[in-house]
Amino acid sequence: MQLLLIDDHPIIHVALRTLFEGLTPPVTLHSAQSAPEARDQLARLPQLDMVLLDLELHHEHDGFALLQDIRQSHPVLPIVVLSASNEMAKVIRSIDLGAMGFIPKHSAPEEFKEALLLVITGGIYVPSMRVSDEPMMPPRRRAEDFMPEAARPTALASGWAAPPRSQVDQLPITPRQKDVLRALLQGKSNKVIASDLGIGPDTVKDHVATIFRVLGVSSRTQAVLAVAQWHE
Repeated sequence: MQLLLIDDHPIIHVALRTLFEGLTPPVTLHSAQSAPEARDQLARLPQLDMVLLDLELHHEHDGFALLQDIRQSHPVLPIVVLSASNEMAKVIRSIDLGAMGFIPKHSAPEEFKEALLLVITGGIYVPSMRVSDEPMMPPRRRAEDFMPEAARPTALASGWAAPPRSQVDQLPITPRQKDVLRALLQGKSNKVIASDLGIGPDTVKDHVATIFRVLGVSSRTQAVLAVAQWHE
């Protein structure tokens, strides 16, 4: 698995390399410490499986702008945001701009690996969020939380666990609606979804309306957060 870590703290690069040692399949961690370096790496590494982006790059005035830039230039590539904060506003804005996960840097190592596993297998990860000093529900979800009890791994220390069912697969919607939802989670417009799936724009709208009704939401960002917290 090929990951690109965009972070200007060398200790984070060292820590993640250590975290990923011995995993099967092996993880290759590419590094970038600035926005220009990140763009260069993205251009040179078309085989990347995921981007890990620190929102608080010292020389980047707006980490969200870089997130948006990467999402627009690489619409299918999963992006996971790293941050020293788990403020609700940052989590929601990151998801709104197309991130498939948000991992606070204070997360425990096993939780960090589980979050990446969830994203790489098609899921979405959000942590517990804070408005100020008070935690706000819903709580964080781990990859194994979306697996049947008998199939849950006892540990992930020796490598990646068997891929869990993604949250999308668990939803009580039709296969076509799941296709539409996966496209929505990638930030695609209704027009693009219609073209990709070979269906009409009005059909896409009908599917989106059904998806929103099942999730109990009224916007795409709310849908992403709802899917991230869905459990049977």
